[in-house]
Amino acid sequence: MPEASQAPTSLARSLGPLDGAAIVVSNVIGVGIFTVPGIVAQMVAAPVATLSVWLAGGVLAFAGASAYSELAAMRPRAGGEYVYLRAGFGPLAAFLTGWTSFVAGFSGAIAAGAVGFAEYLGRFVPAAASSHPWIRVPLGFFALEISARALTALAVIGAISAVHICGLGPGRILQNTLAGVKVLALAGLIGLGFAVGTGSFSHFTTAPAGPFSGSTISGWLLALVPVMFTYSGWNAAAYVAEEVREPQRNIPRALALGTGVVVALYLLLNALYLYALPVGRLAGVVRTADAAAEALFGAWGAALLTPVVGFGLAGSISAMVLAGPRVYFAMARDGLFLGAASRVHPRFRTPAVAIVAQAAWSGLLVLTGTFEQLLTYTGFAVVLFSGLAVLALFFLRRRDAALQSSIDKSKIDNSPFRAFGYPYLPALFVFASAAMVINAIYRDPRPSLAGLALIATGIPVYFLARRRT
Repeated sequence: MPEASQAPTSLARSLGPLDGAAIVVSNVIGVGIFTVPGIVAQMVAAPVATLSVWLAGGVLAFAGASAYSELAAMRPRAGGEYVYLRAGFGPLAAFLTGWTSFVAGFSGAIAAGAVGFAEYLGRFVPAAASSHPWIRVPLGFFALEISARALTALAVIGAISAVHICGLGPGRILQNTLAGVKVLALAGLIGLGFAVGTGSFSHFTTAPAGPFSGSTISGWLLALVPVMFTYSGWNAAAYVAEEVREPQRNIPRALALGTGVVVALYLLLNALYLYALPVGRLAGVVRTADAAAEALFGAWGAALLTPVVGFGLAGSISAMVLAGPRVYFAMARDGLFLGAASRVHPRFRTPAVAIVAQAAWSGLLVLTGTFEQLLTYTGFAVVLFSGLAVLALFFLRRRDAALQSSIDKSKIDNSPFRAFGYPYLPALFVFASAAMVINAIYRDPRPSLAGLALIATGIPVYFLARRRT
């Protein structure tokens, strides 16, 4: 009799560079670019300064992507920062980034994106966005509320999670389609806005004298925090390194291509916003894209933008549903998460249990509405942990020279990928990340300290997990 086939223990390597770039584009471009520019304009108060913050964010994203490319070449495994911090600073630091990702980083962002998608869907189907609670169950400091909006958000999370459980084939088709539609829609909006929109290039010059007038260097640095949060996701391809073919070659390509597309679109979109409205009218406007679209195209402008935002949110949710579970899968494989999360689905070769765990926690955050507070508290953690991951590169270069030289060079031409501009650009990224975190704590200490406390709650959980293991 033939022997029963063993269950797979590793994920399937079937993603190429375009797939990785699509994950980056979808993960980065969400609702942030449609809302954050108004906040940034309020912080820096001049058109040149506003664009300079977005350009600086793009340069930092490129510097980080380059460093992550080398880290992924050293450690082509699932998990992103978790893998790099474990190698550079030990398992506790790695666990804390994974803990934050599960509690708030990925799960909270998925919940926020799903609720946002329900609200935008409500423009076409108003009943889907009703927040009136049908059932309310008090649970101490918060309450469980079931409403039409919550059920719509849960349906979105469940449907996208189911697709990604069913293998990289269906997941890749969904991801690439959403990313392609998103890029084409934004490019069309930009072209149409400049070609036929009602705007003025004088808005780029009608501002207080001097590029930083009305703002301070501290305010400019503070504005970098929401900008970098809006750019967050440039490292998404690193989370699926274990599933990328020839990762030493293709992950750098995916990160460079995806980040390049995002930076170009972000700069052009911010230029379009300034073309539509002077910086004084943009400042403090939360629905920046809606205001700009209405100024450019009239009353139907916001309606034109709604499906673009919807595709953007769906693509972002899909990318996070794909990337996040790879972190928990890596943690579980090391005995630091639910043991079942390390299982690979015998048919689909996906971390199905990890995907289900993330979907369940995200759904709970939707029902309790706590995702808003979690994201407010831990927003700076995106900058903090990515900065620590790039810092780990300096330590790993020293310690892992032998490992780098042992990489199969037949697959990567003559040498492993090296971060561009090392050590200067990675050092710039680390210093900029540290400055943004310190400035955020100094300027707005309460949510930042609450975020640090939330991260610290992972410490006893880590020791309990180690003791159990």
